[in-house]
Amino acid sequence: MLPGQETLIGSWAALAQTSAGAHLIQSSAAVAAVFPAWQPLNNAIALTDDAADWATSVYNDAGIDSWALWIPSQAADFAEPDAIHAVSRLTRDTTTLVMHATLQSRMPRDDVRPCSLADALRAGNQPVPTADLGEPEKVKGLAAWVLVRDEVAVAGAWTFRHGRDCGLYTVGTAPAWRRRGLATKLVRHVLAAAEQDGATTATLQSTPMAQRLYESLGFIAVGRYEEWAR
Repeated sequence: MLPGQETLIGSWAALAQTSAGAHLIQSSAAVAAVFPAWQPLNNAIALTDDAADWATSVYNDAGIDSWALWIPSQAADFAEPDAIHAVSRLTRDTTTLVMHATLQSRMPRDDVRPCSLADALRAGNQPVPTADLGEPEKVKGLAAWVLVRDEVAVAGAWTFRHGRDCGLYTVGTAPAWRRRGLATKLVRHVLAAAEQDGATTATLQSTPMAQRLYESLGFIAVGRYEEWAR
């Protein structure tokens, strides 16, 4: 099991409480997040070699046509070759690098505010007036954050606490506000808040584009997920 994997699965269970009909199913083969109303979250993590057949059955039963199987790998670099080169009825998709950091005592001063999950996601794609921000969901361990400039939310992220680990997800900055270091400021603030609340580590999945940002904040690569999509 990769670092942060239990936190990631816990975040899916928490998010399922906010989406109609969503739930998690676990077997010896895989863990599947089933989100009938939230397509991007239809993901399964493989635990054994027959995970693809099991996940296909789960999503077929749920009437879900589009989903992805994540295969954990100990490879800690995007350039390393895949350990598995074919998965029945699935197409090779993206790879995310699993990264881990030990948190330090630091509380930068910045205008970061809690909000709803939907608004944190929206702020990563377009500016959101702070007057329009929704209230945070009341799900234990789950939080959403935005960074504000001139009363407009211009970057967003989600976090989920599992024990003393803080999972960091969906970090994004509105296109017109990118390349100004705002995502870095947001992540620094969120991690500092987690450390003050008792977290000692943080984990995330990085794209190639974001890898340097996370390395600058003390994250190191510890594995990756190789995604196969249906």
